[in-house]
Formats: sequence, C-alpha cells, structure tokens
Amino acid sequence: MGIYCCSYDLLRPVLFPFFAALLLVGSSLGRADSDFFDPTRVTQLSWRPRAFLYKGFLSYDECDHLMTLAKDKLEKSMVADNESGKSVMSEVRTSSGMFLEKRQDEVVARIEKRIAAWTFLPEENGESMQILHYELGEKYEPHFDYFHDQTNQQLGGHRVATVLMYLSNVEKGGETIFPNSEGKLSQLKNDTWSDCAKNGYAVKPEKGDALLFFSLHLDATTDPKSLHGSCPVIEGEKWSATKWIHVRSFDKPEKNRSSEACEDENVLCPQWAAAGECAKNPLYMVGSKDSLGFCRKSCNVCSL
Repeated sequence: MGIYCCSYDLLRPVLFPFFAALLLVGSSLGRADSDFFDPTRVTQLSWRPRAFLYKGFLSYDECDHLMTLAKDKLEKSMVADNESGKSVMSEVRTSSGMFLEKRQDEVVARIEKRIAAWTFLPEENGESMQILHYELGEKYEPHFDYFHDQTNQQLGGHRVATVLMYLSNVEKGGETIFPNSEGKLSQLKNDTWSDCAKNGYAVKPEKGDALLFFSLHLDATTDPKSLHGSCPVIEGEKWSATKWIHVRSFDKPEKNRSSEACEDENVLCPQWAAAGECAKNPLYMVGSKDSLGFCRKSCNVCSL
C-alpha cells in the first residue's frame, strides 16, 4: 500500500493524532491493555515538527518483554552513510541495539497493530522494531530519519514517521531533543533536565510512553525541523524501541518503473488530476528529478 496522493489522504496520518489530541481530558497514568489506542492519552507537543506524545502507550509488562527479547542480542549501533547508504559505525551514535522480527510473537504483533491504529499508516510500511540500549554517557547526536541517499529509498521510499517507545525510566539525561523545533524557546526547563536538553524542545523518557513525530511535510517533502537526537545518559540507563514507517510498503519492493512508460499507477489518477492535484501535490502526481510520479499520464507530463 503506497502513500495516498490527494490532499485529505496525505493529511490523514497527520491529522488523526491531532484530532485525537483534541479529545484529551487529562493525562492518564493508566497503562495500555488493548490492541488499540486511547486518544485521550495523546498530547500534541509541536506542529513544526509535527510531534505527539502518548502516555502509557505500552504496559510495563510489554516494556519488560521487549527488553528481555533484546538483552542477549545487542550489538554496536550503526548509522547510514549519506553517500553510499551503507551501515557504518560512528561516534555520532554510541548505543547498542538489535532488530526484532516483525510479528515475532504475540506481544510484538499486538504492539505493531497498535502503532498502525495510532498512526493510520499500514503495518507493511514499517520496518522491524529496533530495540536500543544506552548506558552511561551514550547518546545519538541530532540526525534526520529521512534518507539523503537513493539506495535506502528504493525499498519503501522515505521514512515518513517515527514512533519512539520508552521502555525504561532514566534517572537523568537521555531526553529526546529537537534542536530545530519552533517550541524550543518556549519550553520551560528546571535542573532536572540535562544541559543537552536545554538546546531544543525535549521529551523526557518515561517507561511506557511513546513519541510520534513526522519527518516529511504534508506535501511529502523532507522536514528539516524533524532533526532530533538522544541526549547522553547522565544517571542510570535508557532502553527504547523504535518503529520507522515509510511512505510505501517496506515488505515488498516497488516494481520497476520506466521513465519511458506513460501510465498512471492508481485508478483514481484521472479524478485527482481533474481536482487540481497535479499542481497541488506535484511530488506524488508528477514526480521529481529523483523519482517518477504516480499519475504522469493524467497530468500530461509524458506521451503515449
């Protein structure tokens, strides 16, 4: 299932958590006990970048289960090289981690369903869940979750959204920070925050909570305000689980598409084109120098 083209469908994964936040009736300290999400626990943190916090997204038992699955399988974390797209070691990222298998067991499958229900993005668009462990002083410098290379975009396209689940409490440090967030100057911080956290809008890791943020704008272009990092752990340790979600299916490769072929990839392309989407949403409809659009025939940018 690919990302939808028309304006409402592009907005849907973004607006649904926002509308859920409108239903907020107060922070709930209860814990998740369902396959589905509870919109009353969702708070909008920022609109630039779009970020939302879900209190108690995971139960404590679910957090402990994920940590148990990972503990004897951790390896040094890697980063994607901006040029080649290959995974390389870097001092930018000093944690340890491992990937679970999709639907590895009933608990993992239930969490993946809950993520899809919250984000309104299909399970097949998600990567396998990554479990991360940060010990004293370990960190992840500010970075983007979208890709700078073409290699990593071949399967699933850009990462459109990230769900970061906190599996443990951290005595001090370990905050998630957004250095470019519009709210960085208005967020009040006392001495319980690390110095790192004072350099942007920050979220404290609390066991069971989940942070959802989007790496792409509504028109599917990359959002530089989504720059984020993990502050060094000062006291204690930090465990987290990350689910990266792409604009297209990550389970199956996109079929080869020739620049010489003049065709539409969706039966609704003529309808969308008539509604003016070729101009409103050109990246999806027409494409760019790096990727072909999905409605080139209806937008009259190719010839039969």
